[in-house]
Amino acid sequence: MATTDELRQPSNVPRRDDFRQPRDGLYRFTIEQYQRLDELGFFDDRRVELIRGVIFEITINTPHATASRLASYALRAIFGVGWVISDALPLKTDRRSLIEPDLTVVAGSIRDFTEVHPTTAALVVEISDSTLRKDRILKAHVYAQAGLPEYWIVNLVDRQLEVHRDPGPDSDRKGRFRYGSVTIVPESGRICPLAAPDSVVPVSDLLP
Repeated sequence: MATTDELRQPSNVPRRDDFRQPRDGLYRFTIEQYQRLDELGFFDDRRVELIRGVIFEITINTPHATASRLASYALRAIFGVGWVISDALPLKTDRRSLIEPDLTVVAGSIRDFTEVHPTTAALVVEISDSTLRKDRILKAHVYAQAGLPEYWIVNLVDRQLEVHRDPGPDSDRKGRFRYGSVTIVPESGRICPLAAPDSVVPVSDLLP
């Protein structure tokens, strides 16, 4: 559970009508096709990820990079032996999604993933500025559909942490998935990851 004196329910959680699919007619790649394009050099000098068959280019500015390093440092201080902390490495959530979260916390050891990418995680973290809308809507849907128990958005725009928990189907929209619990933790607050309930992370430690 979150441990902060200032936890409050957010007023800016996207409405169900905000969810948008990519435009009709857009080609959807499988993971195998996407990896073949990578082998052929289509993505040289570009960082990309595959989400529901659509290829997105990833750009990182300086505050984003700083926040990613801060979050990585904070999580590595909490999760020790028996956990793998990955920075921007692939997570396979379905046959058309090979996402690269800014951070993932996965149970196991590094060599468990020599032949295959992880398909689940105890915690995924996205650092958000220009990608805030996509992270709140599209990625939240994909992570909830994959059943990932906890998803953090480090919101650099509003300087807060958005904690998503309790994934499941959206009862209002057939075929959609969402997190039943979305809580805003302000910069002055603290959070305990579900997978490390005795450890406290000050939100200010995650923000540049």
